[in-house]
Amino acid sequence: MLEKGNNTELFCDYYAMWIEIYKNRAVRKVTMDKYLMTYKWLVRLVPDLKTGDLNRNMYQLLLNQYAEFHERQTVMDFHHQLKGAILDAVDEGLIDRDPTRKAIIKGKTPRAKKIKYLNQFQLQTLIASLELKEKVNWDYFILLSAKTGMRFSETLALTPEDFDFKGQAVSISKTWDYKGNGGFLPTKNRSSIRKIQIDWQTVIQFSELVKGLPPNQPIFVFGKVYNSTVNDKLRRICERCKIPVVSIHGLRHTHASLLLFTGVSTASVALRLGHSSINTTQKTYLHIIQELENKDVDLVMRLLAGLS
Repeated sequence: MLEKGNNTELFCDYYAMWIEIYKNRAVRKVTMDKYLMTYKWLVRLVPDLKTGDLNRNMYQLLLNQYAEFHERQTVMDFHHQLKGAILDAVDEGLIDRDPTRKAIIKGKTPRAKKIKYLNQFQLQTLIASLELKEKVNWDYFILLSAKTGMRFSETLALTPEDFDFKGQAVSISKTWDYKGNGGFLPTKNRSSIRKIQIDWQTVIQFSELVKGLPPNQPIFVFGKVYNSTVNDKLRRICERCKIPVVSIHGLRHTHASLLLFTGVSTASVALRLGHSSINTTQKTYLHIIQELENKDVDLVMRLLAGLS
């Protein structure tokens, strides 16, 4: 049974204990790493802060200090990672009142992030240059990433039994822990569990490729896998084809962009990408959606002019 804490305990020590008890082995490793990073920042910014001294002013000063080094969204994440522990401390009587109430989230001005993706001609050039041999290679990985928009970890986790060749679909139900020690992990969110339709050419290529392979073993994993290995391969192909260099994640953006330009609805694109919310899709591809809306306005004006 846990001993009751005291409000003279250092807050960073209380937080370390809290994440060990409530978050360790309860969240994904990548999430746990974020909590541990938050702990390191507490040690850096408020090493001498006692739990009982954490009031609204102290908490706001902590957020402000953190905001000097980070963008607003990162500060928001920091706030949420702390809030759970702080509310528990309030419930335990270690802190008198909730110091996170009405907290003001600040942050550095976000840097302009330009999404890199290929147009249809450039993607066709890339695919045409792939060396698709009889055995599995990274060119097949690049092909599947371009045609499905799957995340890197999702594609790595694919096994032969994930393919439904008759139904022309591939099932996403897990990811591969390429940042850790390997092995299957859950998907990023519930919405990431999905089926993606694939074209008949991809069906033919992969039905032959996976013949004789263990049905429940990942087809692209041979020992330790690094994101940089595949991205370096893709970079060399792009340079050889004299097209813009993109990453595997850039192929995911390419896939979504081409679908939107073709007229596929934002909702359908969100489902195909495994986004948890259509808002994520709209926010990520806002520039494309705005461009399409401008085209729609032109079509509406032509229609109305024709009615006069």
